Amino acid sequence: MAEPPPNGCGQATGARKMLRLFVLLAALLGLTVPSAQATAPAAPPFKVLALYNGTWDAAHISFVHEANDWFPKQAVANGFTYTASNDWSLLANGGVDGYQVVLFLDDLPQTAAQRAGFERYMRDGGAWMGFHVSAFTTDASNWPWYHNRFLGSGNFKTNTWGPTAAVLRVEDRSHPATGNLPATFTSSVSEWYSWSNDLRRNPDIKILASVDPSSFPLGTDPDQSWYSGYYPILWTNTKYRMLYANFGHNAMNYDTSTTLSSTFASPTQNRFVLDGLKWLGRAGDGNPPSGPISETAWYTMRNTGNGTCVDARAAATANGTVVQQYACNNTTAQQFEFRSTDGGYVRIAARGNPQQVVDVTDGSLAENAPLQLWSYAGGRNQQWQPVPETSGRYHFLARHSGKCLSASGTPDNSIRLTQRGCDGSSTQSFQLIAR
Repeated sequence: MAEPPPNGCGQATGARKMLRLFVLLAALLGLTVPSAQATAPAAPPFKVLALYNGTWDAAHISFVHEANDWFPKQAVANGFTYTASNDWSLLANGGVDGYQVVLFLDDLPQTAAQRAGFERYMRDGGAWMGFHVSAFTTDASNWPWYHNRFLGSGNFKTNTWGPTAAVLRVEDRSHPATGNLPATFTSSVSEWYSWSNDLRRNPDIKILASVDPSSFPLGTDPDQSWYSGYYPILWTNTKYRMLYANFGHNAMNYDTSTTLSSTFASPTQNRFVLDGLKWLGRAGDGNPPSGPISETAWYTMRNTGNGTCVDARAAATANGTVVQQYACNNTTAQQFEFRSTDGGYVRIAARGNPQQVVDVTDGSLAENAPLQLWSYAGGRNQQWQPVPETSGRYHFLARHSGKCLSASGTPDNSIRLTQRGCDGSSTQSFQLIAR
């Protein structure tokens, strides 16, 4: 600890007296004393675009009206803006690119151009939440990327009738969308769908909640009720930033077109929607450093090109642990500290064991040499130069080779990170998010 300068205590006491005199004088003159602690500026709201059809099935139309009333009321308190549109061509002409999150309320893209535009948006790092009928199809082969790979559900198989609430069991509380939910909760009223594909067999799908057995029988029509079985209700595809929710169909009196229930009647279900929306919009991801990288903070490293995060495989910390890209999940396996060595270089230490650092395997100079964790020994292949970009992001140069830390051009999970000749591409650009 550094020693204080001579008479430091007396100087500090004098300064405090002067400050008290200033405050007293300001009060007498009616002046405002500036706060000693500045308030950090609020993060800008993320932008949500809700696409809807609104022309078929009174229950779906009722949900659209409810959603377009409910979401704007939640927007300011939850850090987003909300725009609703029935112009699905926004997917085809690039109009969707100005939004961080897209919702499908009661339909899905129908034309080839709309579908291609949505695929591009998601592959470029966009985020999506779909409700109920946005997954409905009896011909999944007509758009296999969406129904079989993105959603994973395949064809509509069965439904419950009439619409009822269900007890849902939360299967994964580590996800930001479900972290604030109890083990089980009662949903709002909906018609429920089942699917031809078993989502449990899809390695890319993470089921977040399913029908709890206490719900059976589910439905009011004996011929359209579920009496047993496994039925996913909420899930995500880990290759994309997406959430699907199997609710969004209100109970209706079809003769009078009168709504008999509300999709937003369950506060717990609403918590999922809002927390999920914030995750999709990256609202809880923190802020990039505004100045030098702190040596005492832990950071997530998100790749600009594909939206994934730098990750220690299986949260391991042993020598040789693969350093990979993986969907951002806020775990300690994706948190790193930047500790100075010399000459402007740092070692990138893993939170699980700070002695383990990001290392170019065997000190290789080769293009696409793989990265791993290895105990720090001062090797030049264990040191990186953070180079700030005008966007506030960074690229990282390996000290021994001058090559850049690089991710893949696709958002697939578990692809190993490498060093590659610096080319200015977004796959070599990383946003640092303080934890």
